[in-house]
Amino acid sequence: MSKKKVYFKTFGCRTNIYDTQIMMQNLSRDDFELVKDEDSADIVVVNSCTVTNGADVSARGYINGLNRKDKKVFVGGCGALSKGEELFKNGKVFGVFGHSEKENLNRLLKSKEKFVQIGDLKSLDKSIVEEYLGKSKAFIKIQEGCNFRCSYCIIPYVRGDARSQDEALILEQISKLASHGFGEFVLTGTNIGSYGKDKGSSLGGLLQKIGKIQGVRRVRLGSIEPVQIDESFREVLGEPWLERHLHIALQHTNEQMLKIMKRRNHLKSDLELFHELHALGYALGTDFIVGHPGESEEIWRDAIKWVKEFPLTHIHAFRYSKRDGTPSAKLKNSVNGEVSKARLKELQSIVQEKNFEFRARNRVSLEILVEEKKDGFYIGYDQFYNKIQIDSNTDITKEWVQIGDYDVQRSGNKAKF
Repeated sequence: MSKKKVYFKTFGCRTNIYDTQIMMQNLSRDDFELVKDEDSADIVVVNSCTVTNGADVSARGYINGLNRKDKKVFVGGCGALSKGEELFKNGKVFGVFGHSEKENLNRLLKSKEKFVQIGDLKSLDKSIVEEYLGKSKAFIKIQEGCNFRCSYCIIPYVRGDARSQDEALILEQISKLASHGFGEFVLTGTNIGSYGKDKGSSLGGLLQKIGKIQGVRRVRLGSIEPVQIDESFREVLGEPWLERHLHIALQHTNEQMLKIMKRRNHLKSDLELFHELHALGYALGTDFIVGHPGESEEIWRDAIKWVKEFPLTHIHAFRYSKRDGTPSAKLKNSVNGEVSKARLKELQSIVQEKNFEFRARNRVSLEILVEEKKDGFYIGYDQFYNKIQIDSNTDITKEWVQIGDYDVQRSGNKAKF
C-alpha cells in the first residue's frame, strides 16, 4: 500500500516554524511521505496562528481552499485552541490537536476516527530538531508560554504560563545543528526574556553557554521585554557572536496607553534603555500596537513625539485587532479604522527614515548570511538585521560573506561580490 503524502503549512511566528519542524521530525517515513506542495498531498497539517483576527481569517480561508480540493486536513498551533472546535464542528477539519500533542502526530494522522485532542498547556518539547531542510539558519525554541497578561493579548491563554526548556537539551540541539553546518541560531519562544526564571537561571547565562559551542557564529534573539534586560544579559552585550540587533517590545510610547494595555514597561526607563544600547552600537527594533481602544488623538501625538526620541531602526507595527476573551475586547473608546491606518503609516514612515539614517551613518563592514537568490540577486541579512541585495556571478546561497563596499539606498543596501 502506498504511503500517504503529507504537506505542512505554517502560519505565524518563528515559534510556529520550530513547532512545524518538531512535527516533521516525529513523522515516521515508514508511514508517511513528506511533500513540498499541497496539490500533491493527501493530508495537509495546518500549524495555525491566532495572534490577530486576521491570522484566524487567513488560516480559515486556507482551510476552506483545501476542502474544495478534497484534502484531509488536521489543524494544530495556537488557532487549534481558539478556533479548532469551531472548525471541527463545521466539518472543516478531520482532526484538531493542541501544542502538547504535536510529538504524537504520527499516531494522530493514522487515526481512523475524527478527533479533537487539545491536551494541556504545561508541556515542553522532548524532541531535538537536528535539521532545517532548505534553511540557512536554525530556530531554537528555548521556552514556552508567558506570565504577562497584557490586556490585548490572547497568547498566554493558548500557550500557557512561562516554562523554560531544559538547558542541556537546548545546548545539545545547537551543538548538533552546528555540526551540520548551521552558523546562525535564532532563539525563539512565547516570551524568551523569561527564560530560566522558573529554574534559577537566566537568558544571559544561557547565552554565555551557547556562545562557547563550536560552530556558533551568530545568535539572534526573538522579542524581549525591556524589564527583562538584567545584569546577566548586559554581560553578553559585547560578545562578537551576539547579533548587533535587539528587538525590544515597547508596544507604545505613551505612559497612559501603557497602563491601559496593562504593560510592565514605562516610558522613561524604556528611553534610557534604548539610548544605552544605541551607544553600544546596536540597531534596535520594537513592536507597536496602533489604534488600541483609548488611543485618543492627544495620546497619539504624545506617542509620536516620543517615538522620534527613540533610536529605533526597525519596527513591527500593526493595527489593534480585537481578541475575544481578552480585557481589551471589553473596552470602549475604539479608534476609527481609517484613523488607525493613517497612524500606522505615519509611524512606519518615521522608523523607515531612522533606519536609513542608521545605515548611512554606520558605515562598517557587514557580515552577511546569504539566505536565497531572488530576481537575479542574492539576499541576506547583516549583523544589524538589515537586508542587503548582492549582485554576484558566484553562487553564494547559504554562505557567509564580508562586504565593506556597498551602496546605502532608502530601499535597502546593495553590493557587488
